[in-house]
Amino acid sequence: MSNLPNCPKCNSEYTYEDGNLLVCPECAHEWALASEEENAEETKVVRDSNGNVLNDGDTVTVIKDLKVKGSSLVVKQGTKVKNIRLIDGDHDIDCKIDSLGAMKLKSEFVKNLASL
Repeated sequence: MSNLPNCPKCNSEYTYEDGNLLVCPECAHEWALASEEENAEETKVVRDSNGNVLNDGDTVTVIKDLKVKGSSLVVKQGTKVKNIRLIDGDHDIDCKIDSLGAMKLKSEFVKNLASL
């Protein structure tokens, strides 16, 4: 199998190279391979509620009470969360909270303890 990326327009896996362009035979979309490499280099910067940059492994604290969807549990304000992992998506922090377990949080509801 080829290691070419799927079509960004229709997500077809049947792309092929034509010179320095990639072509999708299903929707006729053409794009440059160089633009794919540039997009791969772009990384999303995740910031906390104060605008400080978050990194994998940081320790953060929750700034307001958060209800856990699907249960009656609440993540209390001031809860420390150690060893966060940044992920793509709406909830961009994957973590493990003591007594609650694995959870995903939004970065807008935490602040970085390293910046204090």
